[in-house]
Amino acid sequence: MSITRTAGYSLMLITLMAPAVYADDPCSGDEEKQAALARSAALQKAEQGGQSAALFDAYLRIVADDCMDRYDKNAVSRAKANITKLGRDLAKAAETKGALYADDPRRPDGQATAFRYYEAIGDYQEANRVLVKAVQVKPEDLRLFEAAWNIDNGRYGPVDPSTGSRQPYSSPPAFRQELTKVASTNADRLMKAEEKDAQGLTGNIGELGKASAQSLEKLRGAALWMKYVPGGDKPAKDRAEQRGDTIMKRADPTFTQGQAMMYYEFAGSPKAKDMSAHIRKKSEESQRAMEKAGESMKGMFNQKSEAQQKQFDKKKADLEKELGF
Repeated sequence: MSITRTAGYSLMLITLMAPAVYADDPCSGDEEKQAALARSAALQKAEQGGQSAALFDAYLRIVADDCMDRYDKNAVSRAKANITKLGRDLAKAAETKGALYADDPRRPDGQATAFRYYEAIGDYQEANRVLVKAVQVKPEDLRLFEAAWNIDNGRYGPVDPSTGSRQPYSSPPAFRQELTKVASTNADRLMKAEEKDAQGLTGNIGELGKASAQSLEKLRGAALWMKYVPGGDKPAKDRAEQRGDTIMKRADPTFTQGQAMMYYEFAGSPKAKDMSAHIRKKSEESQRAMEKAGESMKGMFNQKSEAQQKQFDKKKADLEKELGF
């Protein structure tokens, strides 16, 4: 009796647990099945079409679908066997055409850039190589440079067979070193160009306005590049403070201290705070002086008005007397 009851409970437990296990299977749904079959059909169409870029995309979708193994193992085998070589061939062809890197992963002709093909097959070393090459072709493109500098974000190494996990990927030091050279060159170029602009800081007020605007623009640009070189943007900030000092030595600081203030603020110098307090104090003093002058003028007008009123009253009394009123 006891054995029978135990067997009955076990059967009930298995029956209750089975649907839960099936429900937890991410590939068991109709949508997942239909999606996998659609990818399988798309692969067959791409294989018959003879377009390498389209075939690569089909391979990529097959490999990325974790459910494909259940519904079309043959498609998965073909994709894994061919995607790496096809990706390299397409990357080489793209590089030959000069299509190295772009924010948009796909070109109007349907071809991707060399970087995207290498990245897709996980060949990060070659992806980095063409990315550095793209930066060297457009060395002043800060947006492209920043994309290269942060390229490891979202990258992962191969799957560890013992744990099934993947560790974040870090590019070798040589990759960052090449980028640092580009950043350093750009910073040096802008700092040298700024020296020419700064010559106008001792000219007339008109020249000062133009020179300070151009000088600050280049110092700010140099500071952006210096973020990627050892030592950071300190040289640009130090020079900005020096430019502010130059302006304050002029004979007309009252009218030009605004330009000096902009340099000090960019440099993060305490002189900016001191100057702001000085300007505020002078402004308050001027305001008080104007208010005092206004009150004095008002008093003068009031006194004049009283004298005029007395004179008017006297003339009126004399006229009334003469007329016999």
